Amino acid sequence: MNHDLLDHIVYTVRDLDAAILTLEKKLGVQAIFGGYHATQGTKNALINLDKGSYLELLAADESNQNIAPPRWMGVDMLTKDQITRWALKSEQLKKDADILGQYKAKMGNIGAGSRHTTEGTLLKWQLILPLPTPEVELVPFMVDWSQTETHPHEALPNMGCKLIELYGTHPNPDLLANIFTELGVRFRIERDKNTSLKAIIQSPKGIVEI
Repeated sequence: MNHDLLDHIVYTVRDLDAAILTLEKKLGVQAIFGGYHATQGTKNALINLDKGSYLELLAADESNQNIAPPRWMGVDMLTKDQITRWALKSEQLKKDADILGQYKAKMGNIGAGSRHTTEGTLLKWQLILPLPTPEVELVPFMVDWSQTETHPHEALPNMGCKLIELYGTHPNPDLLANIFTELGVRFRIERDKNTSLKAIIQSPKGIVEI
């Protein structure tokens, strides 16, 4: 896929602190706590992947009792820590939402989000809202950062990690060919009985797949 379009990869986890430690052992870098998504009931930590993109570790925020499950990105469907979603940068959300809506009717809703960074900066964005189900969705959602002063990637130090490839597996890749063609995105999908998203990352500990 075109790395310039990639915004972030969502690695959804059951326990954020434990996942930060596990990935630190695997990659040799410690994810930096990002903040809380008050309107979604989640929290995150980030790893810089270079070229304007990042890996987001996402977990349920159990201190937030206002948001009932199921929460977005497969958080409440999770059978194991894994990549469940990915996002592209876009400044044509309406057009993208129409394409996604034809693939799955509930996928075309545009929403807005914001969170304060640990430094107190306000991040604001518009996005095509990712759904709570299924556990893993191979089709990306889109984020428009044009309203915000800084992109989360810009606040992260260089962490020595670089994405080599993001790819998917699916029982019937042909079912997804049309949607990727319409989005203008090249994305490799291997035939496999399981649906999954996999990232190959160059890290301080070498080339690692998560």
